[in-house]
Amino acid sequence: MFDRIRNWRIRRLVARRPIAEGLWRDALRRCAAARRLGASDQASLRVLVTLFLERKSLEPVEGLHLDDADRVLLATHACLPILKLGLDWYDGWHSIIVYPRAFSPQRERVDDAGVVHRSRDILAGEAWNRGPVILSWDDVQAIGRQPGHNVVVHEMAHKLDMLNGDADGFPPLHRRMDRRAWAQAFTSAWEQLSEARRHGIELPIDPYGLESHAEFFAVLSEQFFEAPAALREHLPAVYRQLELFYRQHPL
Repeated sequence: MFDRIRNWRIRRLVARRPIAEGLWRDALRRCAAARRLGASDQASLRVLVTLFLERKSLEPVEGLHLDDADRVLLATHACLPILKLGLDWYDGWHSIIVYPRAFSPQRERVDDAGVVHRSRDILAGEAWNRGPVILSWDDVQAIGRQPGHNVVVHEMAHKLDMLNGDADGFPPLHRRMDRRAWAQAFTSAWEQLSEARRHGIELPIDPYGLESHAEFFAVLSEQFFEAPAALREHLPAVYRQLELFYRQHPL
């Protein structure tokens, strides 16, 4: 009964606040990963984007203006990872803060001696546990220019990773997934790529993925949606685990 009530509410919302055809066509034109989907999956994604825009707050700052086309595009990128999972996987947070360009928050760290160290890193995106996602609009607009890169998918992967605690590259797996197979695939890939980097060999993924296991999962998720053929060629076991997790077959 609850599923029927929920489905009725979704249909009512989609009918009341549909995404205009022109806006949707523009989003598909600007989002290659969505454009590769079949017609049925594109229709499902469109519904998901409608719900996402209803439930999440997109908050431009520092004078940035996002028009309707920009908002639909950003939501389209954000919903790709949960196309087969559902919007409930994004529960527990509400806002996406969008800066015009890369941002530089100040960090403080107290060492063992009690000394406070302050630093500033230049970031394209950030995801807070139980807090907002923060994005650089310049980097959102750059999606598609460099194969395998998608800052929105990257930060959303962090959000999925955080569903069972701190981001550690081990998101909550589905019931029939094998935790040992996941760990073996990602550990083997990590060791393979780390060894290649030590020998100065060009990596098939963004080297930033080797900063931590959390970044590894996020970078590989970007690759899964943006350059799936390359990921399957170089890291087939990881590709298979991501297929099982995201329940998608982007090739």
